[in-house]
Amino acid sequence: MTTPTPFRERLYIIIHGTDTPAGRRFDVILLWLILASIITVCLESVPAYRQAYGAFFLAAEWFFTLCFSVEYLLRIYSYPRPLRYIFSYYGFIDLIAILPTYLTFFMAGLHYLMTIRILRLLRVFRIMKLTSFIANAMVLRQALVASLHKITVFMLAVLSLVLIIGTLIYVIEGEANGFTSIPQSIYWAIVTITTVGYGDITPRTPLGQILSSLVMIIGYAIIAVPTGIVTVELSKSNKAEQGAASPPHCPACGYPIAGAGNFCSSCGQKVTKIPS
Repeated sequence: MTTPTPFRERLYIIIHGTDTPAGRRFDVILLWLILASIITVCLESVPAYRQAYGAFFLAAEWFFTLCFSVEYLLRIYSYPRPLRYIFSYYGFIDLIAILPTYLTFFMAGLHYLMTIRILRLLRVFRIMKLTSFIANAMVLRQALVASLHKITVFMLAVLSLVLIIGTLIYVIEGEANGFTSIPQSIYWAIVTITTVGYGDITPRTPLGQILSSLVMIIGYAIIAVPTGIVTVELSKSNKAEQGAASPPHCPACGYPIAGAGNFCSSCGQKVTKIPS
């Protein structure tokens, strides 16, 4: 833990805080810079724009990267526990947001990965005090975590299914009809079972077409399963949150019941069982 100084404390309030006008202005400017950098990368990917304004795009990308690099270093410097910030979620996102430009020295084209800076816009919830959005995001996160084991088992079952289907279609169709290997047949099974249907490989024998039809029908059921799992967990999370937020009420007058008394403090109704 570093020893705080007046300058470092003031820098911390501006960079990491949003309760002061200076802190809010800093974060709003930062958000606009993030948006501008993302738009720059997207426009550079258009061949006509890249040929006409290549030098401008290159200068703009380095300008944004240097700004974010200085900001990242200032965040580390001003934070009371620098390592804690570095290994935090926002610290990790801030780091990978500036790495793509530097990695272009080793591999061309990686600077397009700067679009990952869109994740930094999550700070808008903190800046605009959108606590309801944060609460809803936490409910969704809890539902996804609670569904993880079920979805993992489901995915293993799906992988086993596509392996079997891929092997069957390979045996039925064979290399003469474009199914040159089991891995390629598994690719066909995944494309078909997800109802994507690229059409680059298609069964030509009647038996293969029958199997393909069955796989398409199975695909609709498979797509609905993870949605149902997450929906159930979301419902459980919402019920738990509502139950924790609302206290029990008197069945006669609806007055909130505090504690485990036998009578309602408002109307005197006898309460033999605390209602939920």
